[in-house]
Amino acid sequence: MNRLIKSGLMFGNLIHIASPALVERYNRALKHLTGKTTKLADFYIDISGFSPEIGHELGDPLYLNQRGVNRQFILLTTQQKTAPLLDATFSTSRGILRQFIEANESALFALTARDAVAGELVNSVYDVSGPARLFDIRRITVEADTTGGAVKQAGELRKKTDRFLNAPDAWYDDVLIAEMIELAGETGDLIRNPVTLDAMSFEQRNFWTAHFGGTYLFQEVEHPALITAGDKAAFDAAPIKYVFDLNDRNRIAKFFEYNDLVEPVVKARGVDAAAILRQKMDFILVDALAGEGAALEGATRADMRRLARRNAEHLPEEFHALSALVNWTRNDGPWPRISSDDPAYFYTLRATDTPDAELVNMLLSELSRKDIRQLFICHKQLFYNEYRGWPDNKRAYVVDFLTREYQVDKAGAREALFGHEPDMQPEPPRRRVVGPWG
Repeated sequence: MNRLIKSGLMFGNLIHIASPALVERYNRALKHLTGKTTKLADFYIDISGFSPEIGHELGDPLYLNQRGVNRQFILLTTQQKTAPLLDATFSTSRGILRQFIEANESALFALTARDAVAGELVNSVYDVSGPARLFDIRRITVEADTTGGAVKQAGELRKKTDRFLNAPDAWYDDVLIAEMIELAGETGDLIRNPVTLDAMSFEQRNFWTAHFGGTYLFQEVEHPALITAGDKAAFDAAPIKYVFDLNDRNRIAKFFEYNDLVEPVVKARGVDAAAILRQKMDFILVDALAGEGAALEGATRADMRRLARRNAEHLPEEFHALSALVNWTRNDGPWPRISSDDPAYFYTLRATDTPDAELVNMLLSELSRKDIRQLFICHKQLFYNEYRGWPDNKRAYVVDFLTREYQVDKAGAREALFGHEPDMQPEPPRRRVVGPWG
């Protein structure tokens, strides 16, 4: 994994904590949340304040995420909003933390200038010992305060201030005035530096969780279903009608279709479908030849074509299916019938423009694992797990490609692959439209 770390593809964009003052604040918050402290003089943290170095030091990689639910967090700076969330156990956690930081940025900036902010993503579930517990997770509430209780104190000061201004004879209440002065000494000027944190709550009905081998739960769609990468028999008693595993390709394809969650890449507006499909073919080619010891790092498109010609008989079905689809796209060739039984089927899809697009693309990446770019973008933990088992020449190729082609323009790559243009008036079709998707 060192190659990934050195290239910034793993543990990238973490926040470096090296100031003694920040380390001391972190320890206060860590003690407040867990009863533990660190002896490290510097370390890196993610958006939640989790540090892999501290996890190693404490021998507890879940020290801020006990049982994998109700994640706790420590904020030392609003810059954490751009950091990743390491070892996420729920797909929604990073988005919730980022929204909380952005919605309260001015208040958090003032609070973290003096103290750490510690909090928790709270729901009614404290463990997921059984699959049915996943269905009890409905709403996530963010609770946060400084380790010194500045937010709570500010609330008390506001109440006393309101009483002082509105209650009869409050101007003569020496005890009330003394309490206000004492609280103001702790909170500072609330007018210039507001320390109120918005109470934020988020629905969590459609999500992925790392529990039970990796589980996608879609409850807020027209046709609900649960899709697991683990053993679907574990969900026999779950309160949902349809449960699939990753081998149920036809049923997953119908689930996507019934809920209008995916679209063929070749029908997506504003994308170079042929270029996207050709890149997927390269990834499939690399996977097929990696075990043969082929030199892959730094290979150009011309190199890839030569490798494909020399090894055509050894290439898998999905390579040839995507090649036929490219031929239809670019050269008006015959329409290839690609059904959900075809290994290439899920490589040809992307999420439609819905609130669950990221979750759908995450599931698609798990169903098309040879597309290493989509896997890295949409499901990093699975990418890292897969990376450990690849031959070294494939690892070298993947790191070189992601560093050279993806890291230089992450936003542009994501927009090209997954972005959606506004709907426009339909144009007359240039080719027949009957195909594998109806």
